[in-house]
Amino acid sequence: MRLAGKRALITAAANGIGRATVEAFIREGAGVIATDIDPGVMEAWGDFGPGGRALRLDVMDPAAIDDVARQVGPVDVLFNCAGTVQNGALLDCTDREWQFSFDLNVTAMFRMIRAFLPGMIAAGGGAIVNMASVASSLKGVADRCAYGASKAAVIGLTKSIATDYVRHNVRCNAVCPGTVETPSLRARVEALARARGTDLDAALGAFRARQPMGRLGTADEIAEAVVYLASDAAAFVTGSTLVIDGGFIN
Repeated sequence: MRLAGKRALITAAANGIGRATVEAFIREGAGVIATDIDPGVMEAWGDFGPGGRALRLDVMDPAAIDDVARQVGPVDVLFNCAGTVQNGALLDCTDREWQFSFDLNVTAMFRMIRAFLPGMIAAGGGAIVNMASVASSLKGVADRCAYGASKAAVIGLTKSIATDYVRHNVRCNAVCPGTVETPSLRARVEALARARGTDLDAALGAFRARQPMGRLGTADEIAEAVVYLASDAAAFVTGSTLVIDGGFIN
């Protein structure tokens, strides 16, 4: 029960890493506010226990963020999981794709933190965990220009908040996964296989082959790292980038 007594808000909680983190937080005793843009999926969550609920939230809508912050009040933990992966090198990237990557991966995160940080300060502290990536932000990865640049910005944002609010007992860290088996990855691999006219298994095999461990990460493995950073066990950890990549950047 590493999160007993804590209230946590998680974005992109319907699938993949977000969903696995909701489940892990509940097991560890947290009251969870699970948010996602998909209201149908969120309705299926059911009872989260004391203080928990499911809410629809479009993190691209500043007014919606402020409204949710008013509805739920202060939280002890904020996990910014929402994001997008834009494929392509610089010459493949349009202005619109570049802007969307930064709007969702960085600006939405900035607004979420801005909405919930005052409550943490007033309560005497809190923990913020941001979703970054090893791809291009920590290691150059082909065809990830906009994605890598936006995730590098997440790391900069994380370190800025950690420095500015450490005296308020607010910790801010980032998780940097390698390639993780999620519905989002599966959809991207399927699209890639169709575009190249290749077999799906072969396309997935290429992703596995670049992992030194010979396998993809799991959403549960990333969720466990988020639990750690959100818990009091990480009380002396702030401004860090926790790499969970199966040795990808070694």
